[in-house]
Amino acid sequence: QVQLVESGGGLVQAGGALRLSCTASGRTLSSYVMGWFRQAPGNEREFVARITGSGSSTAYGDSVKGRFTMSRDNAKNTVYLQMNSLKPEDTALYYCAANQYLSKLGSAGTYWGQGTQVTVSS
Repeated sequence: QVQLVESGGGLVQAGGALRLSCTASGRTLSSYVMGWFRQAPGNEREFVARITGSGSSTAYGDSVKGRFTMSRDNAKNTVYLQMNSLKPEDTALYYCAANQYLSKLGSAGTYWGQGTQVTVSS
């Protein structure tokens, strides 16, 4: 069992930056692929970013490429999402996710945090 707790959300003006954190407990984080997803009201959950267990490989959704950076510190059992050049359309509830298998991140067997709200004002 993996417990995930997100933090770092808040209200920011367009063009600003935020850094989200997700701290895991219950298992060693290095054996899990970690990801960030987001969901805005009325929309489906959207993939934002993911990082492999070693941190050697990352991938991003098209809407955030070049603006967001995901990283991890396995010694602290924590992953981060640095969000720069924020836009109002980035407003959503951001969820941290963990899965042992890259292909299953976001689907069966994924652990989820409770989410942290990011609101970007225009």
